[in-house]
Amino acid sequence: MDLFDKFKIWVLLVCLISQLGHGFYLPGSYPHKHGIGDALSVKVNSLTSIETEIPYSYYSMPFCKPQEGVKDSAENLGELLMGDRIENSPYRFKMHTNETDIFLCKTSPLSADEFKTLKKRIDEMYQVNLILDNLPAIRYTQKETYLLRWTGYPLGAKVQDAYYVFNHLKFTVLVHKYEETNVARVMGTGDAAEMIPTVGSPVSDIPGYMVVGFEVIPCSVRHNAESVKNLKMYGKYPNEISCDPGAVGMAVEEGDSVAFTYEVSFVESDIKWPSRWDAYLKMEGAKVHWFSILNSLMVITFLAGIVFVILLRTVRRDLTRYEELDKEAQAQMNEELSGWKLVVADVFRAPTNASLLCVMVGDGVQILGMAVVTILFAALGFMSPASRGTLVTGMLFSYMILGIAAGYVAVRLWRTIGCGEKTGWASVSWKAACFFPGIAFLILTTLNFLLWGSHSTGAIPFSLFVILILLWFCISVPLTMVGGYFGAKAPHIEYPVRTNQIPREIPVQKYPSWLLVLGAGTLPFGTLFIELFFIMSSIWMGRVYYVFGFLFIVLILLVVVCAEVSLVLTYMHLCVEDWKWWWKSFFASGSVAIYIFLYSVNYLVFDLKSLSGPVSATLYLGYSLFMVLAIMLATGTVGFLSSFWFVHYLFSSVKLD
Repeated sequence: MDLFDKFKIWVLLVCLISQLGHGFYLPGSYPHKHGIGDALSVKVNSLTSIETEIPYSYYSMPFCKPQEGVKDSAENLGELLMGDRIENSPYRFKMHTNETDIFLCKTSPLSADEFKTLKKRIDEMYQVNLILDNLPAIRYTQKETYLLRWTGYPLGAKVQDAYYVFNHLKFTVLVHKYEETNVARVMGTGDAAEMIPTVGSPVSDIPGYMVVGFEVIPCSVRHNAESVKNLKMYGKYPNEISCDPGAVGMAVEEGDSVAFTYEVSFVESDIKWPSRWDAYLKMEGAKVHWFSILNSLMVITFLAGIVFVILLRTVRRDLTRYEELDKEAQAQMNEELSGWKLVVADVFRAPTNASLLCVMVGDGVQILGMAVVTILFAALGFMSPASRGTLVTGMLFSYMILGIAAGYVAVRLWRTIGCGEKTGWASVSWKAACFFPGIAFLILTTLNFLLWGSHSTGAIPFSLFVILILLWFCISVPLTMVGGYFGAKAPHIEYPVRTNQIPREIPVQKYPSWLLVLGAGTLPFGTLFIELFFIMSSIWMGRVYYVFGFLFIVLILLVVVCAEVSLVLTYMHLCVEDWKWWWKSFFASGSVAIYIFLYSVNYLVFDLKSLSGPVSATLYLGYSLFMVLAIMLATGTVGFLSSFWFVHYLFSSVKLD
């Protein structure tokens, strides 16, 4: 291991340790022992809706505010980028202490603007998201024979042109008795329990409990105005409150005040702390998910095998026939050569816009490496849904570190195309550092202005913009330049054949070659379109995505199929004497992005039919465009590198001079 490799490992370790110690930390990410009567604090997240996909602050609505004032909780970079705004709330519990009829507050009379906004949010089906010990509040509803699970609860309901607000919450907190042996199993070894922060002595006889479930039932209750007139926060409501989730009673009008109350009950559960997220992961359709993924993998593996066999047999037959000819037959054949052998003097001719190709391939390597690292770590459990924001934060930091790979590949490919020429490597490195991030910055900034105009919490704050720009120019760009420097020092790849000065004329084709290139993306699309549905549902429908193991397998299959499809098309183009294979090999597999974008439009029209407003549709299409651009660069890079290896191997395996 040389000095540079050691340096990269140390940089990675420092980044991971700093993130684990600060950015990745969220309360509840490790077992917390609570004694009977200990205070439990409920936190609130942004209001969300699948109708608009625009999150808003919890306190943008007329809710009760905590006595100590609204305070932001610890947030990491990923949470801010995802639009999460976690704040404290006035809801207070005491461990294992049931309480009923707790008065919270009475709001000021609703102004015309507040009432209009409240009605609009109810019409748009906004959900209130509460969090206890890092567990989102979950709501169960019965639909025919199915028990549906939802995170959060609706802000209110509209019944016969009247608007009702859910102003009474019935909480159920599931707790499990604290067990040292149970906690030890969380970390995987019996000795690890000593490393877990605990409250009190591990041998204490005082019973302690861990929160393993958080359920909520919202109700709309009409409170007596005189009864709450002199009540203070956390006072006892004078009358018994009947919570019927099937009935509504608190209709709101302009000028009305809303009184909020709640009750909480604690239930001991057999659920253990490592399994407390199972309720959130067992969403409906799991069987269809597993069956569809398995079926897709089988079909794609079969198709990829056919492609590989056809390719192997075709190339081997051409090579064998050529090598078995005697010298006299070879001389005769040289006059009647056909197929890929005719383009021997042009196959390695530099493509048009060579620097752009090098930059796109370098960025594609960076994006693909980021995807592999992130999905692998997520599959191993390091980025579970229990730690909000860690997935996005991990993607961002792995992308920046892999700038070394982007600079190295882009510059080395540039030197290979230029037959060892070193001049211009700094320019190529700089372009690789700015090409994809620059386009992403332009798209996300445009979308951010839309969110700013909507006063949404999804808008990235200006301070975070500054942080992202500093990360880009202080970490990503220097690392890409370092990679380019080592790419300039590395030996370029020698071509096995010489290139003539005068390019060979390409025969007229019966059909446009780009038509076949664009159609080639259908096979890679077939490997991921089912998984794509669940990813889209996770992003836009508020579902929890957790099958990263399957996603990693699908990613591997996608890489294999992209390589084979591009390789086959490159061979077909060489057989018809078309030596301009460079860009076509990139877009043969990269064209899968076109079908993904069309699928995104289809998902918007048929699955997100309720998505309302031009701002929501623009946000959806903007984020989809950003996603397909990254996929195009990653898949196109796989196709180009496999084709480059194939062409180099093909023309170095047989003597043509």
